[in-house]
Amino acid sequence: MLAVLLLPYVLAPLYRAGHPVSTLMVWRYLTGAPVSRQWIDFSAISPWLPRAVVTAEDAKFCSHHGIDWDALRDVIDDADDGEVTRGGSTITQQVAKNLFLWQGRSVVRKALELPLALWIDLVMPKQRILELYLNIAELGPSGQFGAEAGSIYAFGRPSSTLGPRESALLAAILPNPVRRSARNPGSGVRRLAGIYLVRAQAPGLQRCWRENRAY
Repeated sequence: MLAVLLLPYVLAPLYRAGHPVSTLMVWRYLTGAPVSRQWIDFSAISPWLPRAVVTAEDAKFCSHHGIDWDALRDVIDDADDGEVTRGGSTITQQVAKNLFLWQGRSVVRKALELPLALWIDLVMPKQRILELYLNIAELGPSGQFGAEAGSIYAFGRPSSTLGPRESALLAAILPNPVRRSARNPGSGVRRLAGIYLVRAQAPGLQRCWRENRAY
């Protein structure tokens, strides 16, 4: 049991290189479900996409150390009040979950995820964490994983060619790419994409990128 718990901490530094897959991708492979993923290096992705994804998923990505403690406290407070909220997970926490843990909400999984996210932030640069996320996040309704497969499915072209609007649409479906579509966006997805499009160009986010050299 101890070896199983420690294995992610051993593997995380090794994932500074290579093209790892997520546990969900492995599960789909094992069960015969379709999987489409073409790895793309961070430098080859349109610069609009990482900005839109950070805006949508983790606005403090550049400045926190794996966990956004303010967002986590808000989630706990909302749970105490009986309100339904989003998980409050950072991109680093989602990388920890996708690479080493399982899907769904669980107190046990969250307890494993938090220290692992801190460790990943310590042993990996921000750019690599974001590169991993952009290559393992589910971005399509039938097994499309990563920016390249998601972009080809939604727009018929590679992620290197995405403009601000297309990038914002992909970011808007991240909570649930099975029910939300960038290919045929509904009014809700279009509204979210518009918000992310504006926020991605905000001076604060641009300064965050420069100071932390996120990309």
